Amino acid sequence: MRYFILLTVLGLIGLDGCKVPSGKPDDPTAPVTTVYKIKAGGNYADHNDFSYTAKTTLSFSAIFDSSAVYTNKIPENQHDINKLYGFSDCNVQHNTSSARFGWNWRDKALRIYAYCYRNGERVSEELGTVELNKPADYQISIVGGNYVFTFKGKETIIARGCNIVQSNQRYRLYPYFGGDEPAPHDIIISITEK
Repeated sequence: MRYFILLTVLGLIGLDGCKVPSGKPDDPTAPVTTVYKIKAGGNYADHNDFSYTAKTTLSFSAIFDSSAVYTNKIPENQHDINKLYGFSDCNVQHNTSSARFGWNWRDKALRIYAYCYRNGERVSEELGTVELNKPADYQISIVGGNYVFTFKGKETIIARGCNIVQSNQRYRLYPYFGGDEPAPHDIIISITEK
């Protein structure tokens, strides 16, 4: 509840696109919430600084507000999957090998997907829906030759394109709108990596 109130206050005073400690301010290990903004007419979120991670598990929570409701100009593009958060893999570019969660607004619901590139081939699977303005937990783990996506307590397994486990060459993949069309209006997503 405290988390939701903090984000509501930030939204009211216009502090979108910022980083806010989620725990005690003097605790350097406390998770940090980053409020990402994808500007109208753009694809990339702010705060998308290039950063490597050696983690084999990425756990986070995310909150979408009403800005996640949109209508594409071309109706079939409503099925395009926007990107939420994840990482590249196998010491290659993310459009060759990566794992992340995706999302779109379709049929009056915010739908969540497992979204991967495996040897350059796009693989996705719908995982469920989330409510606006409520936090949901997400986790991607590398387990041998698979990605294990955990959403709403259910695990979904998608094969990787390699078996490399120890690597510091994974880089984070941040919120991105598209598909074929840019964001029709500003979109705000709050993510707290755990």
